[in-house]
Amino acid sequence: MPTLSNFYTIQDVSNHKTKDDCWIIVDGKVYDVTQYLDDHPGGDDVILDATGRDATEDFEDAGHSKSARELMEKYYIGEFDTSSPISTKKGFSEKFMQLKNKPYLSFSVAVVGISVVVGFLYLRKK
Repeated sequence: MPTLSNFYTIQDVSNHKTKDDCWIIVDGKVYDVTQYLDDHPGGDDVILDATGRDATEDFEDAGHSKSARELMEKYYIGEFDTSSPISTKKGFSEKFMQLKNKPYLSFSVAVVGISVVVGFLYLRKK
């Protein structure tokens, strides 16, 4: 049975969301997955997007195998303190910042911008 020192609040977990220090919450358990980032089959960015918060929904949506669930136990560090408020959803600004860093977004915006300019010039000549 876990002791009080093995309970972590959302604030505790949210302090560990970098590539060098990465914690996630899945099904009420806290995992330090820092050492696993390079080995994750889906890439480290998938886990990094879910760090510092409850990643249960992300984990379940990915359809992890039984062996993946068993592997997680190796990284288990404690229980999530359910008495603290929890957010499983990303805020708008957090989602926007993630999209902003994606190269395909810049390309899409550029294509749309160029299309608008070309269309405006074409209609202007008529």
